[in-house]
Amino acid sequence: MENAFLQDWGITLMVFVPLVGAVIMMLLPSEQEENHKTIALGTSLITAAIGFWLVIDFYNLGSETWSDLHYVVDRNWIDIVNARYLVGIDGISAPLIALTLLVVPLVIIYSWNHIPEPGNAKAFLILILVLHTGMLGSFVAQDLVLFFVFFEVVLLPMYFMIGVWGGENRLYAAIKFFLFTLFGSALMLVSFLALYWVTGSTTFSMEGLAQEVASRDIGSQTQWLIFGGMFMGFGIKVPMFPFHTWLPDAHTQAPTQGSVILAAVLLKLGTYGFVRIALPILPDAAIDWAPIIGGLAVAGIIYGALGCLAQTDMKRLIAFSSVAHMGYVMLGIATMTDFGINAAIFGMVAHGLITGMLFFIAGSVKERYHTLEIKRLGGLLVQAPHLGWILGFCVMASLGLPGLAGFWGEFPAILAAYEPAAGINQTLFRVYMVIAAIGTVLAAAYLLWLLQRTAFGTPSEEFEDDPHIHDVVLTEWIAWIPLLILIVLFGFVPGIIFNLTDPAVSAFLPGGTP
Repeated sequence: MENAFLQDWGITLMVFVPLVGAVIMMLLPSEQEENHKTIALGTSLITAAIGFWLVIDFYNLGSETWSDLHYVVDRNWIDIVNARYLVGIDGISAPLIALTLLVVPLVIIYSWNHIPEPGNAKAFLILILVLHTGMLGSFVAQDLVLFFVFFEVVLLPMYFMIGVWGGENRLYAAIKFFLFTLFGSALMLVSFLALYWVTGSTTFSMEGLAQEVASRDIGSQTQWLIFGGMFMGFGIKVPMFPFHTWLPDAHTQAPTQGSVILAAVLLKLGTYGFVRIALPILPDAAIDWAPIIGGLAVAGIIYGALGCLAQTDMKRLIAFSSVAHMGYVMLGIATMTDFGINAAIFGMVAHGLITGMLFFIAGSVKERYHTLEIKRLGGLLVQAPHLGWILGFCVMASLGLPGLAGFWGEFPAILAAYEPAAGINQTLFRVYMVIAAIGTVLAAAYLLWLLQRTAFGTPSEEFEDDPHIHDVVLTEWIAWIPLLILIVLFGFVPGIIFNLTDPAVSAFLPGGTP
Protein backbone atom coordinates (compact mmCIF):
# COMPACT_ATOMS: atom_id res chain seq x y z
CA MET A 1 0.00 0.00 0.00
CA GLU A 2 1.54 3.30 -1.10
CA ASN A 3 1.96 6.03 1.50
CA ALA A 4 -0.72 8.70 0.82
CA PHE A 5 1.61 11.66 1.40
CA LEU A 6 4.28 10.20 -0.87
CA GLN A 7 1.65 9.44 -3.51
CA ASP A 8 0.52 13.08 -3.69
CA TRP A 9 3.65 15.05 -2.90
CA GLY A 10 6.70 12.75 -2.73
CA ILE A 11 8.14 13.11 -6.21
CA THR A 12 7.31 16.82 -6.58
CA LEU A 13 8.98 17.67 -3.27
CA MET A 14 12.03 15.53 -4.07
CA VAL A 15 12.53 17.22 -7.44
CA PHE A 16 11.90 20.84 -6.46
CA VAL A 17 13.28 21.13 -2.90
CA PRO A 18 16.80 21.78 -4.33
CA LEU A 19 15.39 24.74 -6.30
CA VAL A 20 13.85 26.14 -3.10
CA GLY A 21 17.27 25.90 -1.44
CA ALA A 22 18.86 27.66 -4.43
CA VAL A 23 16.33 30.53 -4.20
CA ILE A 24 17.00 30.96 -0.45
CA MET A 25 20.74 31.11 -1.17
CA MET A 26 20.16 33.78 -3.83
CA LEU A 27 18.64 36.05 -1.15
CA LEU A 28 21.75 35.88 1.06
CA PRO A 29 24.95 37.87 0.42
CA SER A 30 27.83 35.84 -1.01
CA GLU A 31 30.09 36.80 1.95
CA GLN A 32 28.11 34.39 4.19
CA GLU A 33 30.03 31.40 2.86
CA GLU A 34 29.39 29.08 5.83
CA ASN A 35 25.64 29.77 5.66
CA HIS A 36 25.60 28.94 1.95
CA LYS A 37 27.41 25.65 2.56
CA THR A 38 25.03 24.78 5.38
CA ILE A 39 21.91 25.60 3.34
CA ALA A 40 23.18 23.66 0.29
CA LEU A 41 24.04 20.60 2.39
CA GLY A 42 20.79 20.81 4.37
CA THR A 43 18.75 21.11 1.17
CA SER A 44 20.47 18.10 -0.41
CA LEU A 45 19.97 16.05 2.76
CA ILE A 46 16.25 16.94 2.94
CA THR A 47 15.96 15.96 -0.74
CA ALA A 48 17.80 12.69 0.00
CA ALA A 49 15.52 11.97 2.99
CA ILE A 50 12.37 12.44 0.87
CA GLY A 51 13.85 10.52 -2.07
CA PHE A 52 15.09 7.55 -0.05
CA TRP A 53 11.74 7.42 1.74
CA LEU A 54 10.17 7.12 -1.72
CA VAL A 55 12.64 4.47 -2.90
CA ILE A 56 12.36 2.39 0.30
CA ASP A 57 8.56 2.62 0.25
CA PHE A 58 8.66 1.59 -3.42
CA TYR A 59 10.94 -1.38 -2.57
CA ASN A 60 8.55 -2.49 0.18
CA LEU A 61 5.66 -2.68 -2.28
CA GLY A 62 7.02 -6.03 -3.49
CA SER A 63 8.63 -7.30 -6.69
CA GLU A 64 5.32 -8.09 -8.37
CA THR A 65 4.60 -4.32 -8.56
CA TRP A 66 8.06 -3.02 -9.50
CA SER A 67 7.22 -3.04 -13.20
CA ASP A 68 4.38 -0.55 -12.60
CA LEU A 69 4.66 3.20 -12.19
CA HIS A 70 4.11 4.36 -8.62
CA TYR A 71 3.58 7.76 -6.98
CA VAL A 72 2.21 8.97 -10.31
CA VAL A 73 1.24 12.64 -10.53
CA ASP A 74 -0.63 13.59 -13.72
CA ARG A 75 -1.61 17.26 -14.06
CA ASN A 76 -2.31 19.68 -16.90
CA TRP A 77 0.80 21.67 -17.77
CA ILE A 78 0.93 23.15 -21.30
CA ASP A 79 -2.50 22.49 -22.81
CA ILE A 80 -1.73 24.03 -26.18
CA VAL A 81 0.84 21.28 -26.96
CA ASN A 82 -0.84 18.56 -24.84
CA ALA A 83 2.15 18.39 -22.51
CA ARG A 84 1.45 17.23 -18.97
CA TYR A 85 3.25 17.24 -15.66
CA LEU A 86 3.42 13.43 -15.57
CA VAL A 87 5.92 11.82 -13.20
CA GLY A 88 6.37 8.40 -11.60
CA ILE A 89 8.90 5.83 -10.38
CA ASP A 90 9.41 2.20 -11.43
CA GLY A 91 12.18 -0.38 -11.15
CA ILE A 92 14.22 1.18 -13.95
CA SER A 93 14.34 4.70 -12.53
CA ALA A 94 14.60 3.82 -8.81
CA PRO A 95 18.35 2.83 -8.78
CA LEU A 96 19.35 5.94 -10.74
CA ILE A 97 17.28 8.22 -8.49
CA ALA A 98 19.00 6.65 -5.46
CA LEU A 99 22.42 7.18 -7.09
CA THR A 100 21.64 10.88 -7.67
CA LEU A 101 20.32 11.34 -4.13
CA LEU A 102 23.56 9.86 -2.77
CA VAL A 103 26.12 11.59 -4.99
CA VAL A 104 24.98 15.23 -4.66
CA PRO A 105 25.20 15.51 -0.82
CA LEU A 106 28.61 13.79 -0.93
CA VAL A 107 29.81 16.31 -3.53
CA ILE A 108 28.64 19.19 -1.31
CA ILE A 109 30.40 17.65 1.73
CA TYR A 110 33.60 17.34 -0.34
CA SER A 111 33.16 20.99 -1.38
CA TRP A 112 33.23 22.15 2.25
CA ASN A 113 36.97 22.85 2.06
CA HIS A 114 37.44 22.29 -1.69
CA ILE A 115 35.64 25.27 -3.31
CA PRO A 116 37.67 25.83 -6.50
CA GLU A 117 39.10 29.21 -7.55
CA PRO A 118 37.56 31.73 -7.99
CA GLY A 119 36.03 30.78 -4.65
CA ASN A 120 32.44 32.01 -4.96
CA ALA A 121 30.76 29.32 -2.84
CA LYS A 122 27.30 30.86 -3.29
CA ALA A 123 27.17 30.62 -7.09
CA PHE A 124 29.01 27.28 -7.18
CA LEU A 125 26.64 25.54 -4.75
CA ILE A 126 23.52 27.08 -6.35
CA LEU A 127 24.58 25.52 -9.67
CA ILE A 128 24.92 22.11 -7.98
CA LEU A 129 21.37 22.40 -6.58
CA VAL A 130 19.94 23.38 -9.97
CA LEU A 131 21.74 20.37 -11.47
CA HIS A 132 20.16 18.23 -8.74
CA THR A 133 16.65 19.26 -9.81
CA GLY A 134 17.41 18.65 -13.50
CA MET A 135 18.84 15.18 -12.90
CA LEU A 136 16.06 13.99 -10.60
CA GLY A 137 13.40 15.45 -12.90
CA SER A 138 14.82 13.58 -15.90
CA PHE A 139 14.62 10.25 -14.06
CA VAL A 140 10.99 10.68 -12.95
CA ALA A 141 9.50 12.37 -16.06
CA GLN A 142 6.97 10.26 -18.00
CA ASP A 143 6.06 12.95 -20.55
CA LEU A 144 8.48 13.63 -23.43
CA VAL A 145 8.18 17.43 -23.23
CA LEU A 146 8.73 17.36 -19.47
CA PHE A 147 11.68 15.00 -19.92
CA PHE A 148 13.18 17.33 -22.53
CA VAL A 149 12.87 20.34 -20.21
CA PHE A 150 14.63 18.57 -17.33
CA PHE A 151 17.17 17.07 -19.75
CA GLU A 152 18.08 20.61 -20.86
CA VAL A 153 18.04 22.15 -17.37
CA VAL A 154 21.33 20.38 -16.57
CA LEU A 155 23.08 21.97 -19.54
CA LEU A 156 23.56 25.56 -18.32
CA PRO A 157 24.75 24.80 -14.74
CA MET A 158 27.41 22.40 -16.05
CA TYR A 159 28.42 24.93 -18.75
CA PHE A 160 29.03 27.61 -16.11
CA MET A 161 30.69 25.16 -13.73
CA ILE A 162 33.26 24.28 -16.40
CA GLY A 163 33.52 27.78 -17.90
CA VAL A 164 34.00 29.67 -14.61
CA TRP A 165 35.71 27.21 -12.25
CA GLY A 166 37.54 25.03 -14.79
CA GLY A 167 41.17 24.75 -15.87
CA GLU A 168 43.24 26.75 -18.34
CA ASN A 169 41.22 25.73 -21.42
CA ARG A 170 37.87 25.95 -19.63
CA LEU A 171 36.12 28.17 -22.16
CA TYR A 172 36.95 25.86 -25.08
CA ALA A 173 35.79 22.79 -23.10
CA ALA A 174 32.59 24.51 -21.89
CA ILE A 175 31.56 25.71 -25.35
CA LYS A 176 32.35 22.32 -26.89
CA PHE A 177 30.25 20.56 -24.23
CA PHE A 178 27.38 23.01 -24.75
CA LEU A 179 27.33 22.82 -28.56
CA PHE A 180 27.64 19.03 -28.77
CA THR A 181 24.86 18.47 -26.25
CA LEU A 182 22.62 21.16 -27.73
CA PHE A 183 23.00 19.70 -31.23
CA GLY A 184 21.98 16.24 -29.98
CA SER A 185 19.08 17.70 -28.01
CA ALA A 186 17.77 19.50 -31.10
CA LEU A 187 17.66 16.24 -33.07
CA MET A 188 16.06 14.48 -30.11
CA LEU A 189 13.33 17.15 -29.91
CA VAL A 190 12.64 16.83 -33.65
CA SER A 191 12.24 13.07 -33.15
CA PHE A 192 9.80 13.61 -30.28
CA LEU A 193 7.71 15.98 -32.42
CA ALA A 194 7.85 13.61 -35.42
CA LEU A 195 6.66 10.75 -33.22
CA TYR A 196 3.79 12.90 -31.96
CA TRP A 197 2.63 13.89 -35.46
CA VAL A 198 3.17 10.52 -37.15
CA THR A 199 1.12 8.65 -34.53
CA GLY A 200 -1.60 11.30 -34.48
CA SER A 201 -1.32 11.18 -30.69
CA THR A 202 -3.03 13.62 -28.35
CA THR A 203 -0.40 13.17 -25.65
CA PHE A 204 3.37 13.19 -25.15
CA SER A 205 3.05 10.46 -22.50
CA MET A 206 5.76 7.82 -23.00
CA GLU A 207 3.34 4.98 -22.30
CA GLY A 208 0.66 6.52 -24.54
CA LEU A 209 3.05 6.96 -27.46
CA ALA A 210 4.31 3.37 -27.11
CA GLN A 211 0.70 2.15 -27.36
CA GLU A 212 0.03 4.41 -30.38
CA VAL A 213 3.08 3.05 -32.23
CA ALA A 214 2.06 -0.54 -31.42
CA SER A 215 -1.50 -0.01 -32.68
CA ARG A 216 -0.68 1.85 -35.92
CA ASP A 217 1.01 0.76 -39.12
CA ILE A 218 3.91 3.21 -39.18
CA GLY A 219 6.42 2.62 -41.96
CA SER A 220 9.66 0.95 -40.92
CA GLN A 221 11.72 3.68 -42.63
CA THR A 222 9.86 6.38 -40.68
CA GLN A 223 10.47 4.55 -37.41
CA TRP A 224 14.13 4.08 -38.36
CA LEU A 225 14.59 7.82 -38.94
CA ILE A 226 12.80 8.84 -35.74
CA PHE A 227 14.90 6.39 -33.75
CA GLY A 228 17.99 7.86 -35.45
CA GLY A 229 17.20 11.31 -34.06
CA MET A 230 16.82 9.88 -30.56
CA PHE A 231 20.03 7.90 -31.07
CA MET A 232 21.94 11.12 -31.80
CA GLY A 233 20.47 12.97 -28.82
CA PHE A 234 21.07 10.21 -26.31
CA GLY A 235 24.27 8.91 -27.95
CA ILE A 236 26.02 12.29 -27.66
CA LYS A 237 25.05 12.49 -23.99
CA VAL A 238 26.37 8.97 -23.19
CA PRO A 239 28.79 9.74 -25.01
CA MET A 240 29.15 7.03 -27.64
CA PHE A 241 32.06 6.78 -30.07
CA PRO A 242 32.48 8.85 -32.29
CA PHE A 243 30.44 11.56 -30.50
CA HIS A 244 32.63 11.35 -27.41
CA THR A 245 35.18 14.08 -28.15
CA TRP A 246 33.57 16.65 -25.83
CA LEU A 247 33.94 14.39 -22.80
CA PRO A 248 37.74 14.27 -22.22
CA ASP A 249 37.96 18.06 -22.59
CA ALA A 250 34.97 18.66 -20.28
CA HIS A 251 36.29 16.28 -17.61
CA THR A 252 39.87 17.54 -17.79
CA GLN A 253 38.89 21.20 -17.45
CA ALA A 254 35.95 20.82 -15.04
CA PRO A 255 36.45 21.30 -11.28
CA THR A 256 36.47 18.05 -9.30
CA GLN A 257 32.82 18.41 -8.25
CA GLY A 258 31.75 18.96 -11.87
CA SER A 259 33.68 15.89 -13.02
CA VAL A 260 32.12 13.72 -10.30
CA ILE A 261 28.54 14.81 -11.11
CA LEU A 262 29.20 14.50 -14.84
CA ALA A 263 30.60 10.97 -14.53
CA ALA A 264 28.30 9.70 -11.79
CA VAL A 265 24.95 10.98 -13.04
CA LEU A 266 24.88 13.19 -16.14
CA LEU A 267 26.25 10.56 -18.54
CA LYS A 268 23.49 8.22 -17.35
CA LEU A 269 20.83 10.54 -18.80
CA GLY A 270 21.84 9.31 -22.26
CA THR A 271 21.75 5.59 -21.51
CA TYR A 272 18.59 6.04 -19.42
CA GLY A 273 16.98 7.79 -22.41
CA PHE A 274 17.60 4.70 -24.55
CA VAL A 275 16.09 2.36 -21.94
CA ARG A 276 13.19 4.59 -20.92
CA ILE A 277 12.18 6.15 -24.26
CA ALA A 278 13.81 4.85 -27.46
CA LEU A 279 13.53 1.08 -26.90
CA PRO A 280 10.00 0.83 -25.42
CA ILE A 281 8.42 3.28 -27.88
CA LEU A 282 10.18 2.08 -31.07
CA PRO A 283 11.16 -1.59 -30.45
CA ASP A 284 11.14 -2.56 -34.15
CA ALA A 285 13.46 0.31 -35.08
CA ALA A 286 15.66 -0.59 -32.10
CA ILE A 287 16.12 -4.10 -33.58
CA ASP A 288 17.21 -2.52 -36.88
CA TRP A 289 19.58 -0.12 -35.13
CA ALA A 290 21.01 -2.77 -32.75
CA PRO A 291 23.99 -3.80 -34.97
CA ILE A 292 24.98 -0.13 -35.37
CA ILE A 293 24.67 0.59 -31.64
CA GLY A 294 26.54 -2.60 -30.76
CA GLY A 295 29.29 -1.84 -33.29
CA LEU A 296 29.82 1.70 -32.01
CA ALA A 297 29.72 0.40 -28.43
CA VAL A 298 32.60 -2.05 -28.96
CA ALA A 299 34.48 0.56 -31.03
CA GLY A 300 34.16 2.86 -28.01
CA ILE A 301 35.40 0.11 -25.68
CA ILE A 302 38.59 -0.42 -27.71
CA TYR A 303 39.10 3.24 -28.65
CA GLY A 304 38.56 4.39 -25.07
CA ALA A 305 41.07 1.82 -23.78
CA LEU A 306 43.70 2.74 -26.38
CA GLY A 307 43.06 6.42 -25.66
CA CYS A 308 43.75 5.75 -21.97
CA LEU A 309 47.08 4.13 -22.77
CA ALA A 310 48.12 7.29 -24.65
CA GLN A 311 47.29 9.78 -21.87
CA THR A 312 49.78 11.70 -19.76
CA ASP A 313 47.17 13.37 -17.50
CA MET A 314 45.49 11.35 -14.73
CA LYS A 315 42.11 13.03 -15.08
CA ARG A 316 42.08 12.74 -18.86
CA LEU A 317 42.87 9.02 -18.56
CA ILE A 318 39.87 8.52 -16.23
CA ALA A 319 37.72 10.48 -18.71
CA PHE A 320 38.69 8.18 -21.60
CA SER A 321 37.97 5.18 -19.37
CA SER A 322 34.36 6.46 -19.15
CA VAL A 323 34.07 6.15 -22.94
CA ALA A 324 35.10 2.49 -22.64
CA HIS A 325 32.89 1.70 -19.63
CA MET A 326 29.81 3.32 -21.14
CA GLY A 327 30.52 1.17 -24.22
CA TYR A 328 29.71 -1.92 -22.11
CA VAL A 329 26.45 -0.28 -21.02
CA MET A 330 25.49 0.42 -24.63
CA LEU A 331 26.45 -3.12 -25.69
CA GLY A 332 24.05 -4.49 -23.07
CA ILE A 333 21.29 -2.18 -24.33
CA ALA A 334 21.96 -3.17 -27.95
CA THR A 335 21.27 -6.86 -27.22
CA MET A 336 17.59 -5.96 -26.60
CA THR A 337 17.34 -8.76 -24.00
CA ASP A 338 16.24 -8.42 -20.41
CA PHE A 339 19.61 -9.83 -19.29
CA GLY A 340 21.54 -7.27 -21.33
CA ILE A 341 19.44 -4.27 -20.29
CA ASN A 342 19.55 -5.29 -16.61
CA ALA A 343 23.34 -5.48 -16.98
CA ALA A 344 23.31 -2.02 -18.58
CA ILE A 345 21.36 -0.45 -15.69
CA PHE A 346 23.68 -2.11 -13.17
CA GLY A 347 26.62 -0.83 -15.23
CA MET A 348 25.25 2.73 -15.00
CA VAL A 349 25.15 2.56 -11.19
CA ALA A 350 28.53 0.81 -10.90
CA HIS A 351 30.20 3.30 -13.24
CA GLY A 352 28.69 6.19 -11.29
CA LEU A 353 30.10 4.93 -8.00
CA ILE A 354 33.54 3.86 -9.24
CA THR A 355 34.37 6.61 -11.73
CA GLY A 356 32.89 9.22 -9.40
CA MET A 357 35.36 7.98 -6.76
CA LEU A 358 38.26 8.07 -9.22
CA PHE A 359 37.49 11.73 -10.05
CA PHE A 360 37.28 12.54 -6.32
CA ILE A 361 40.74 11.00 -5.89
CA ALA A 362 42.13 12.87 -8.92
CA GLY A 363 40.84 16.14 -7.46
CA SER A 364 42.51 15.46 -4.12
CA VAL A 365 45.78 14.54 -5.87
CA LYS A 366 45.60 17.81 -7.85
CA GLU A 367 45.01 19.78 -4.64
CA ARG A 368 48.09 18.25 -3.01
CA TYR A 369 50.53 18.08 -5.94
CA HIS A 370 49.13 20.94 -8.09
CA THR A 371 49.52 18.69 -11.11
CA LEU A 372 47.93 15.57 -12.61
CA GLU A 373 50.80 14.82 -14.98
CA ILE A 374 51.37 11.12 -14.44
CA LYS A 375 55.16 11.19 -14.96
CA ARG A 376 55.55 13.81 -12.19
CA LEU A 377 53.53 11.79 -9.68
CA GLY A 378 54.68 8.75 -7.73
CA GLY A 379 55.08 7.46 -4.21
CA LEU A 380 51.50 8.23 -3.20
CA LEU A 381 51.51 5.18 -0.91
CA VAL A 382 54.53 6.66 0.88
CA GLN A 383 53.32 10.24 1.30
CA ALA A 384 49.53 9.67 1.61
CA PRO A 385 49.08 5.92 2.25
CA HIS A 386 45.30 5.98 2.76
CA LEU A 387 44.80 7.93 -0.46
CA GLY A 388 47.08 5.48 -2.29
CA TRP A 389 45.18 2.45 -1.00
CA ILE A 390 41.82 3.98 -1.93
CA LEU A 391 43.15 4.66 -5.43
CA GLY A 392 44.27 1.01 -5.67
CA PHE A 393 40.85 -0.21 -4.51
CA CYS A 394 39.01 1.94 -7.08
CA VAL A 395 41.37 0.86 -9.86
CA MET A 396 40.57 -2.79 -9.08
CA ALA A 397 36.85 -2.01 -9.09
CA SER A 398 37.12 -0.15 -12.40
CA LEU A 399 38.94 -2.98 -14.18
CA GLY A 400 36.13 -5.37 -13.22
CA LEU A 401 37.64 -7.42 -10.38
CA PRO A 402 35.10 -10.05 -9.20
CA GLY A 403 33.67 -9.16 -5.80
CA LEU A 404 33.41 -5.46 -6.65
CA ALA A 405 30.61 -3.61 -8.44
CA GLY A 406 32.53 -3.09 -11.70
CA PHE A 407 32.49 -6.82 -12.47
CA TRP A 408 28.68 -6.92 -12.66
CA GLY A 409 28.64 -3.90 -14.91
CA GLU A 410 30.83 -5.56 -17.56
CA PHE A 411 30.66 -9.37 -17.41
CA PRO A 412 26.85 -9.74 -17.86
CA ALA A 413 26.87 -7.20 -20.73
CA ILE A 414 29.53 -9.25 -22.53
CA LEU A 415 27.65 -12.48 -21.81
CA ALA A 416 24.35 -11.01 -23.07
CA ALA A 417 25.97 -10.35 -26.48
CA TYR A 418 26.28 -14.12 -26.99
CA GLU A 419 22.54 -14.43 -27.56
CA PRO A 420 20.84 -11.15 -28.55
CA ALA A 421 17.10 -10.77 -29.11
CA ALA A 422 15.32 -12.39 -32.06
CA GLY A 423 15.84 -10.44 -35.27
CA ILE A 424 19.38 -9.33 -34.37
CA ASN A 425 22.37 -10.85 -36.16
CA GLN A 426 23.65 -13.40 -33.64
CA THR A 427 27.00 -14.05 -35.37
CA LEU A 428 27.81 -10.35 -35.48
CA PHE A 429 27.06 -9.90 -31.78
CA ARG A 430 29.27 -12.84 -30.91
CA VAL A 431 32.09 -11.02 -32.68
CA TYR A 432 31.21 -7.96 -30.60
CA MET A 433 31.38 -10.13 -27.49
CA VAL A 434 34.96 -11.21 -28.29
CA ILE A 435 36.04 -7.62 -28.97
CA ALA A 436 34.42 -6.41 -25.72
CA ALA A 437 36.22 -9.18 -23.81
CA ILE A 438 39.56 -7.99 -25.26
CA GLY A 439 38.63 -4.53 -23.95
CA THR A 440 38.71 -5.85 -20.37
CA VAL A 441 42.35 -6.87 -20.86
CA LEU A 442 43.22 -3.41 -22.15
CA ALA A 443 41.35 -1.89 -19.18
CA ALA A 444 43.56 -3.85 -16.80
CA ALA A 445 46.62 -2.61 -18.71
CA TYR A 446 45.88 1.12 -18.51
CA LEU A 447 44.49 1.08 -14.98
CA LEU A 448 47.36 -0.93 -13.50
CA TRP A 449 49.81 1.29 -15.40
CA LEU A 450 48.14 4.34 -13.81
CA LEU A 451 48.32 2.78 -10.35
CA GLN A 452 51.94 1.73 -10.74
CA ARG A 453 53.08 5.18 -11.93
CA THR A 454 51.19 7.23 -9.32
CA ALA A 455 51.00 5.11 -6.15
CA PHE A 456 54.12 2.95 -6.14
CA GLY A 457 57.78 3.85 -6.03
CA THR A 458 59.30 6.78 -4.18
CA PRO A 459 58.17 10.40 -4.36
CA SER A 460 59.99 12.49 -6.94
CA GLU A 461 62.50 15.07 -5.71
CA GLU A 462 60.04 17.80 -6.72
CA PHE A 463 57.52 16.72 -4.05
CA GLU A 464 59.72 14.81 -1.58
CA ASP A 465 59.56 17.39 1.24
CA ASP A 466 56.43 19.28 0.18
CA PRO A 467 54.43 20.18 3.34
CA HIS A 468 51.18 20.48 1.31
CA ILE A 469 51.06 16.72 0.68
CA HIS A 470 48.93 15.12 3.38
CA ASP A 471 46.69 12.09 3.74
CA VAL A 472 42.90 11.88 3.55
CA VAL A 473 41.08 14.53 5.64
CA LEU A 474 37.72 14.28 7.43
CA THR A 475 35.49 15.76 4.71
CA GLU A 476 37.06 13.40 2.17
CA TRP A 477 36.43 10.38 4.42
CA ILE A 478 32.78 11.40 4.91
CA ALA A 479 32.28 11.92 1.17
CA TRP A 480 34.06 8.73 0.09
CA ILE A 481 33.14 6.02 2.63
CA PRO A 482 29.51 5.56 1.41
CA LEU A 483 30.73 5.08 -2.17
CA LEU A 484 33.44 2.62 -1.14
CA ILE A 485 30.97 0.58 0.93
CA LEU A 486 28.46 0.41 -1.94
CA ILE A 487 31.15 -0.69 -4.42
CA VAL A 488 31.81 -3.71 -2.18
CA LEU A 489 28.14 -4.31 -1.30
CA PHE A 490 26.96 -4.37 -4.93
CA GLY A 491 29.95 -6.53 -5.83
CA PHE A 492 28.89 -9.24 -3.37
CA VAL A 493 25.10 -8.74 -3.53
CA PRO A 494 24.31 -7.61 -7.10
CA GLY A 495 20.75 -8.87 -6.69
CA ILE A 496 19.91 -5.65 -4.80
CA ILE A 497 19.82 -3.89 -8.18
CA PHE A 498 19.15 -6.81 -10.56
CA ASN A 499 16.04 -7.93 -8.64
CA LEU A 500 14.70 -4.37 -8.65
CA THR A 501 15.19 -3.66 -12.35
CA ASP A 502 14.27 -7.05 -13.85
CA PRO A 503 10.44 -6.85 -13.53
CA ALA A 504 10.35 -3.39 -15.14
CA VAL A 505 12.73 -4.37 -17.96
CA SER A 506 10.82 -7.60 -18.67
CA ALA A 507 7.59 -5.60 -18.91
CA PHE A 508 8.68 -3.87 -22.13
CA LEU A 509 10.73 -6.83 -23.40
CA PRO A 510 8.27 -9.70 -22.83
CA GLY A 511 10.45 -12.31 -24.51
CA GLY A 512 13.44 -11.70 -22.29
CA THR A 513 16.49 -13.89 -22.56
CA PRO A 514 15.80 -17.45 -23.71
